[in-house]
Amino acid sequence: MHDGHVHIDTTDLGHDVFMMDTRMGGYDSITSSYLIRGSRPCLVETGTARSAPVVIEQLQRLGVGPEDLASIVVTHIHLDHAGGVGDLARAFPNAQIVVQERGARHLADPSRLVASAHRVFGEAMDRLFGDLLPTAPERIVAIGERGTVDLGDGRRLDAFHNPGHASHHIGLVDSATGDLYTGDAAGVYVPQTADVRPATPPPDFNLDLTLSSLAAMRAVQPSRLLFSHFGPVTAVEETLDASVDELHTWVDTVRLARQVSPDVDHAVAMVREQDRQRHVHLYDDPELLAAQEELSGTQANVAGIMRWLDLQAKD
Repeated sequence: MHDGHVHIDTTDLGHDVFMMDTRMGGYDSITSSYLIRGSRPCLVETGTARSAPVVIEQLQRLGVGPEDLASIVVTHIHLDHAGGVGDLARAFPNAQIVVQERGARHLADPSRLVASAHRVFGEAMDRLFGDLLPTAPERIVAIGERGTVDLGDGRRLDAFHNPGHASHHIGLVDSATGDLYTGDAAGVYVPQTADVRPATPPPDFNLDLTLSSLAAMRAVQPSRLLFSHFGPVTAVEETLDASVDELHTWVDTVRLARQVSPDVDHAVAMVREQDRQRHVHLYDDPELLAAQEELSGTQANVAGIMRWLDLQAKD
């Protein structure tokens, strides 16, 4: 949407909610942040550290200056969602930083998280993410099983613990609109093809918790799903059904692959073949598929499922 004061990378979703494309890794339509622009403006998701200048510019274009932002909320602390927290905390000194309690210490001291990400992503780390900078502990507000974020004028975000993708994941419901900010708990939505892809990376993926989190998301009866990857979805039931279906398909395929061979590459090949048959349009667009693989790679998702299956086998 482009109408004078609104930048091309921002979309007005109504009710003072704006979606901002954070342009992770230079890609369009991969990772979004959301501004709720009330009397206490709130940013949901920061994107990566590399995206921080993009997000700051878009907030300025939407009339949110350095003194104005009241809160920055992240659904979880993975670097494509919270990597820009340290940069944005510096740029908006009055903003409280809201995070699930299991992630709070990693925002205050991100050294272990960043070191781990460098090991996992190697040279792609700098290009895709950049380093998460520390945030002063006194600015961090930790949410347990439930919490609220004051948006001003009686409006609030109701937060609930929503693990399965990550132990430190929360869902957020806007009291004024019924919008549900999904983070990665419902997987990744591909707007170009209306496909849903699982987000099941190690070390935290847990099928049972993911399914119970999806049930919790359904139970709040959202009017709309606002995906961090990527964008708004009004077909709520259909999309949550697809997310459940995809999870079962991927886990069942990996389980079958393990019966033939313990080799991860064998499982990845089987999952890709299954996925190709189910999502023809996505696989017909090599650029789109490559971008999705960079965001939520089949290899990492299969590794997360394998790890969970290994833990199940030990129990």
